[in-house]
Amino acid sequence: MNRHRGAALLLVLWLIALLTALIGAFALTSRMEALQGRVASRGAIAQEVARAGMEYALVRVSDQNPETRWLPNGRLYRWTFDGSEVQVRIIDETGKVDLNQADMPLLARLLQAVGAPPESSEQLAAAIVDWRDGDALSQPVGGAEDDDYAAAGRDYGAKDAPFETLAEIEQVLGMTPELYAAVSPHLTLYSGRAQPDATYATAPVLVAMGMDAEAWIGQRNAAGVAGASQLVGAGSGTYSIESRARLADGRQAAISTVVRAGASPVPGSAYTLLRWEEGASPQ
Repeated sequence: MNRHRGAALLLVLWLIALLTALIGAFALTSRMEALQGRVASRGAIAQEVARAGMEYALVRVSDQNPETRWLPNGRLYRWTFDGSEVQVRIIDETGKVDLNQADMPLLARLLQAVGAPPESSEQLAAAIVDWRDGDALSQPVGGAEDDDYAAAGRDYGAKDAPFETLAEIEQVLGMTPELYAAVSPHLTLYSGRAQPDATYATAPVLVAMGMDAEAWIGQRNAAGVAGASQLVGAGSGTYSIESRARLADGRQAAISTVVRAGASPVPGSAYTLLRWEEGASPQ
């Protein structure tokens, strides 16, 4: 009888231990899910604040008052929304180098301006032109056509058609991830211009155009808001907008987009999204 009672007591103790472990695991899981939900919720809020910054930028860049208008030339603007800090940059797409329209010398100078070695810049610029042109002939300074890609172990060859996305340039023979990260902010597919508009251009683009970037940007900044507004106008209506939001608790989010202001195929929208990227930093 004592042995049976001992076995029963041991069984009860094991059941209590098991139930305690299950309850503890359930409580831990519930706490983790609650924390994950809170993090996701704050991240979503930060993302929406960043989007608000992008949409507010579209309002300010079209402001008819030159004293309050935001300029699409890469200047940093700060805004406070519902207690959150927002930083916004706007660049008119005509101030960038059009990947489908620029000639080889302009592309080569832009690559050098962002750090590419001079000896490889012309070769890579020629490869970019070979990628988008419709023939199978290499450029006089080199370039890259199907045979060159095959020799490098790439079976896709030159596209021989216009670029459809900026990221497509990463497939061009000679392009590296580091160089792409440096040059992509200064490239566009939406200006339709062989030569960028210097009034909106960033320093590397101005250098590629053969201009004194420091002097030109200094002149823009010295003009003040009203003077600069008269200098650059309101823009073409197609803009790159980078918006970074920081909530009061330190949560951050960022979006980088290209938008075309005006009529949109989406009912109720005042702009058309051409490109959208987003990111976040849980600080």
